[in-house]
Amino acid sequence: MTVHRHSDRPYRWIGSLSERRATLSPGRVGLIDADTGAEFTYANLDARANRTARLLRNCGVEKGDRVAVVSRNRPELVDLYFATAKLGAILAPLSHRLAARELGEMLADVDPELFVVEGPFAGKCTDALDEDALDPDDLTLFGLDGDTAGEDAAATGEHSFGDSFDADAGWSRYDDALVDDGTAVDGPELALSDPHLFLHTGGSTGLPKQVVQTHGGITWNAFNTIISWGLRPDDTTPMVFPMFHTGGWSVLTIPLFQLGGTVIISRDFDAGQVLSLVEEHAASVLVSVPAVLRFMVEDDDWGTTDLSSLRLVKSGGGPCRNAIIEAWSERGLSVSQGYGLTECGPNNFAMPDNFPREKTDSIGMPCLYVDARVVDDDGEQLPRGEVGELELASPHAGDRYWRNERETEKTFDGGGDAGHDGDGTGDEYPWVSTGDLARIDEDGYFHIEGRKKNMFVSGGENVYPPEVEDVVTDHPKVTEAIVVPVPDENWGEVGKAVVEGEESLTLDELRGFMEDRIAKFKIPKHLAFVDEMPTSGPGKIDRKSVEEEFGG
Repeated sequence: MTVHRHSDRPYRWIGSLSERRATLSPGRVGLIDADTGAEFTYANLDARANRTARLLRNCGVEKGDRVAVVSRNRPELVDLYFATAKLGAILAPLSHRLAARELGEMLADVDPELFVVEGPFAGKCTDALDEDALDPDDLTLFGLDGDTAGEDAAATGEHSFGDSFDADAGWSRYDDALVDDGTAVDGPELALSDPHLFLHTGGSTGLPKQVVQTHGGITWNAFNTIISWGLRPDDTTPMVFPMFHTGGWSVLTIPLFQLGGTVIISRDFDAGQVLSLVEEHAASVLVSVPAVLRFMVEDDDWGTTDLSSLRLVKSGGGPCRNAIIEAWSERGLSVSQGYGLTECGPNNFAMPDNFPREKTDSIGMPCLYVDARVVDDDGEQLPRGEVGELELASPHAGDRYWRNERETEKTFDGGGDAGHDGDGTGDEYPWVSTGDLARIDEDGYFHIEGRKKNMFVSGGENVYPPEVEDVVTDHPKVTEAIVVPVPDENWGEVGKAVVEGEESLTLDELRGFMEDRIAKFKIPKHLAFVDEMPTSGPGKIDRKSVEEEFGG
């Protein structure tokens, strides 16, 4: 089921981003591989894309076929992105952090024509194929030599093809199969409604859902980002999101490719490397999850690194704590918080020029081509100040979930026609149900109050954990915190603060600190400590894991 459609009319420019950018700015550097030091101009990238497209075509990949890949951030992923665009094929990057069983299930769901795997994950992916998810005889298998050890390999050393892949099991070396011809490739007619990316959600239970991203949706997100965030052709960014994540493609990579900017990638970024790359390449834009911003602040080189080239720093993927925002502010940099999800965007909000400092805890206001509203359980729009579910509508929303009509109807048809208050006057871009709770303040700024399912009721009062966590993490002994509900005889449920920080902190000390900062019923009545918060996905705290261990 397709909920909404972009234009079905074919255009020659669709799928030709690398070719068009190479024509306009052939000598401009579009991609830098920080691990090898290699720099690729847009002319280089288009030639590589043509070689890759010929490889895919030689393997029988046609319009609508899927190409699955398991790899860290490498130039080959960019080649595959541009090449699948030229052929009208679909790129499906899968997380290398998944277990073999999970990968097997996702491969069966995606049903690719071709599968490309980076060396460190060869064993895991071979096991995934052994899960009877797919018949390897019907699948073209390519291995990428690993130039840096990964989680499935030893901590040091080089990986040659034969060390990682079994040729007898059908694996071939990707580089050996590439042809030398980098001239232009003729592709099929494509429309904005044709799919180009499958990006899976980080579902906490069950099989992650593949969100179908069309050429039109991807392009609209780039437009929204460029215009609303004020990106420029001379912008450079270190890409710290993995490319199996919507952030790896649509937060900055594709928008900057549209402009002719520069994207720096690495297999495994750490905070110190990000700092050095900002200084070395005079990076002007940085968007990351809060944890990376925090680790940068805590790095030994934080105080001595030249950050003067940065003009835009954004946090996304979760709330950024006040202490981290303050630390960046002391370096003369204003951190704003973004908001997005795989199903819509992901870049939906922007901060107005010269926004007041006190609005930093908000996600700002909708981008130029985004409608946003807050609704109750019946789908009725709520007045400003009240908390309800955030719904979004935009031409950059995902098209549907792949092979999942039931979930598509629940998420991508969230209550009527966008921009018309549900009056039925149009249905091209329906409301997308985000599952996140939000409110709009008196000035029109949106604030995220947590996940709808994470809210709990204490003594008849709604408690939104992120609001409480912001206060807990303001305590000098607390580095990170998650608040989970636990049963209580008097109040039904109360909060337990699960804290990463100094274990000398007592519950009485924490409660005394919070008394004048938040309503009494919101103050946690229990305290627990962890050495380090568990994570799921690209640097996100695994809230479900914390709830399972400490809640209930």
